[in-house]
Amino acid sequence: MAQPSLAAALPEDIDRGVAGATSVLVQRANEIRMQKVNWPSYLQSQMISQEDYEVIIAVEMPGQNRAALLHNYRLQVARTFMNLLGHISKDQTIQYILILVDDILSEDKGRVEIFKEYARKHKESMWSPFLNLLTRPDTFIINMTARIIAKLACWSREPMDGSDLTFYLTWLKDQLRTPCNNEYMQSVGRCLQMMLRVEEYRTIFYQLDGVVTIVQVLSSGKLNFQIQYQLTFCLWVMTFNNAIAEKMNKYSVIPTLADILSESVKEKVTRIVLAVFRNLIEKPEDPAIARENCIQMVQCKVLKQLEILAQRKFEDEDITADIEFLNEKLQNSIQDLSSFEEYCSEVKSGRMEWSPVHKSEKFWRENAGRLNEKNYELLKILINLLETSKDTLVLSVACHDIGEYTRHYHRGKRVLEQLGGKQWVMQHLTHQDPNVRYEALLAVQKLMVHNWEYLGKQLEKDAQQSTPRT
Repeated sequence: MAQPSLAAALPEDIDRGVAGATSVLVQRANEIRMQKVNWPSYLQSQMISQEDYEVIIAVEMPGQNRAALLHNYRLQVARTFMNLLGHISKDQTIQYILILVDDILSEDKGRVEIFKEYARKHKESMWSPFLNLLTRPDTFIINMTARIIAKLACWSREPMDGSDLTFYLTWLKDQLRTPCNNEYMQSVGRCLQMMLRVEEYRTIFYQLDGVVTIVQVLSSGKLNFQIQYQLTFCLWVMTFNNAIAEKMNKYSVIPTLADILSESVKEKVTRIVLAVFRNLIEKPEDPAIARENCIQMVQCKVLKQLEILAQRKFEDEDITADIEFLNEKLQNSIQDLSSFEEYCSEVKSGRMEWSPVHKSEKFWRENAGRLNEKNYELLKILINLLETSKDTLVLSVACHDIGEYTRHYHRGKRVLEQLGGKQWVMQHLTHQDPNVRYEALLAVQKLMVHNWEYLGKQLEKDAQQSTPRT
């Protein structure tokens, strides 16, 4: 099985491993650690107390003395750190203090309770001093603080909750939105990898549209393989929540990851994408959703990709097991696939093309009304594609399908107007692509013909009713 070994393979501590050692944050921390702070000058200028001076000098030196101090005088150490972070404004000194905090937590996870105990004793929030630092302009400070918060939240016996958790997860989510300008993107990804191991944090992150954000970033196509791996890992751990796994197909997770799979040259990226796909089949409790996910994978050419991967030699046998599992499930799903299921899958994937169903008179005669199912779900997706898609093929097919819907469903025009679809079809009459313009024109003509046919029938009916009987 792929999942247990993959979960076991990921280090508990986000610092370890090659990726951690080479991240910008870790490299910068190593440089700052070498630049000692002139604590005597802070003492002489009365910017820190004698007690804080003595504690910070002792904590600076790693080894048995530091361990003894943290064991015997834990509350004094916590107070010193809180005092220094609260009263010193110089960026370089704050950077250095945060590295010290991070170091002592990395040496022993149990030390997160030092800060919890201090906050409880003084009836203060453990989170506020750190969350406030996330608003500073210095990028090293905010990312080292984020890393410390992740450790406090994941290693403490009491989980982070309420507005503090919402603020922190929202901050992480917002950092993802600027991948090109964020040199600390890898560090943000590591914080999320750590946080989303915890079930309570997964649920809140999902409610904050975390999945939507991750998919948007992954589909931007501007990420290196390490960030691709980290964000796909985040999706993978999210799928261990059954309720979330059942909703994943709403967010274009499958099409986005199918693209990554087809372009991936790194084994670790291939492995984590296959693990997500496996969970999207195994974790949903509703068999219909699992089947729908299978069909969407077929629609996104995953079967073809599995055939290519099956020819390769992988060091990791879990990859081979996942390829065999997925291949079997996807093959089974297409054996009894109806044309309407195929159409549903294509529309939901957002990857529309001129497959046979679109041009089939029989298909539209039998299924046009089914676009109204689940509160017009498919029709709303088609309209949304007209509004948001930049792909001219998708726009052409969507215009065509909306035209066929109005032609074959007697209330189609009224429904389309109520959902705001008519204005988007009209807007594409002036699209720069001739194919989109053509399909939009045909759709508008079908709308107008529908109007005239309806009017003609009404006139006939009125005429019959007004004709005197003999």
